[in-house]
Amino acid sequence: MIRRTLKGGLVAAVSLLAFLPTAAGAVTAGAAAPQAPGATARHHRTHPARHHHIHRFTVPGVPLRSTGHRVASPATGRVVTHGARLNVRSGPGTGYRVIGHRHAYRTLRLACRTHGSWVRGNRVWYRLPHHRGYVSARYVRPYRTLPWC
Repeated sequence: MIRRTLKGGLVAAVSLLAFLPTAAGAVTAGAAAPQAPGATARHHRTHPARHHHIHRFTVPGVPLRSTGHRVASPATGRVVTHGARLNVRSGPGTGYRVIGHRHAYRTLRLACRTHGSWVRGNRVWYRLPHHRGYVSARYVRPYRTLPWC
């Protein structure tokens, strides 16, 4: 155990000594290089504009096939509240205000899942499409797995 500690300490000391001359050289090089008067520090990298259009070529008599990204249709789920209405809230938690409700045993469309406040041992909430609110996953049975928001 002592041997392992000494070995780890030796590696740390060597890496520290290897780093210090580099940092000292960077400070002196930065002080020696003059800056332009209008130059400012950039805190964010700039991203080049990318061409995201999908080109489609049509040939007369040939049906057009999509070559773009697949658009995922919203998943559906069934409300399982056993007779009571399911509250639709403005955010993923019971502390958010109720903005609507869904009736028991009805199907509803779901966009994605996220974490929120705990509801009877379940902390997952489903977001409804088009930002229409959140419902607790405790009372909804989705027909397929949803992606995380």
